[in-house]
Amino acid sequence: MKKAEYISSFSLMNEGVIECTLCPRRCRINDRRVGVCGVRGVKNGNLIALNYGRLIAIHNDPIEKKPLFHFLPGSKSLSIATIGCNLFCQNCQNYSISQQRLSGIDEAIFGDYYSPEEIIEIARKNNSKSISYTYTEPTIFAEYAFDIIKNSKDLKHVFVTNGYMSDELIDKLLKNLNAANIDLKSFSDEFYKKVCKARLNPVLNTIKRFFEAGIHIEITTLLIPNLNDSEDELKKVAEFLSSISPDIPWHISRYHPDYKLNLPSTPLEKIERAREIGIGAGLRYVYSGNVWGDEGENTFCYNCKRMIVEREGFTVRRYEIVNGKCRYCNTSIYGLFE
Repeated sequence: MKKAEYISSFSLMNEGVIECTLCPRRCRINDRRVGVCGVRGVKNGNLIALNYGRLIAIHNDPIEKKPLFHFLPGSKSLSIATIGCNLFCQNCQNYSISQQRLSGIDEAIFGDYYSPEEIIEIARKNNSKSISYTYTEPTIFAEYAFDIIKNSKDLKHVFVTNGYMSDELIDKLLKNLNAANIDLKSFSDEFYKKVCKARLNPVLNTIKRFFEAGIHIEITTLLIPNLNDSEDELKKVAEFLSSISPDIPWHISRYHPDYKLNLPSTPLEKIERAREIGIGAGLRYVYSGNVWGDEGENTFCYNCKRMIVEREGFTVRRYEIVNGKCRYCNTSIYGLFE
């Protein structure tokens, strides 16, 4: 099925040039050229979402893979992506699809077309509880996500995002999105500039606004040796999250060498120390990521300290939450549970 060119509403005219308003870059794009993300271009005075519906990946994943541990644990989430990204992370683990970019508006784009209706049908047939916009950055295919969301209110909708988005996009997401896992890659603006060619503050803004609006959020930090793993920086991340709410789950993931960074894998003791720092800062739920079988994969009640969700990788082995509360002491647990 072929889709006609999709004209984006996330644009404005700025001194005779079209400006994209989806992310903080606010690319000003000349006719027949594309923005930094490489999937949005200008044609005949209109901003075109060149990647609309052109999926490079579609899988029915465990929700734990996002990772979301407090949002419908044990359920499946239909997960989709197009090519492209608005960041240039040197450590990107999905670089083969996220770092593909068009050089001009006439270049052929990778991906097979699926209409929003087809995605909704696939999700329902696969008994998916949610649809996740993931793998690459959903900001750059937001129009497609919105067209799916508006026709499938029976499903939940999840962004797995770098958080590098504009207030205009956030305003619309607050009315449509149910949950998000947001990467907080570092608490250093210098790290963002050097490693991702981006800035820190827009990400902090996204985290604050999502939580304040009642969107379920969880945060992921990929711990990279000698770049963002100092105790001082980890303490700043943990204290920032705790200042918003001690309920926000923080996933601390182990780095493995990939793409442009050739650094050793994160030592396991660094992951454990980061968890200790997070808990010491008052966070109630701090998790180990990319460490199969680690105790840090499990959820513990912050009140009685009993294990209430036991996991092995992306599989839930034991589940002791009833009506959103710890089975043992009746303490409310942050999240959405069945």
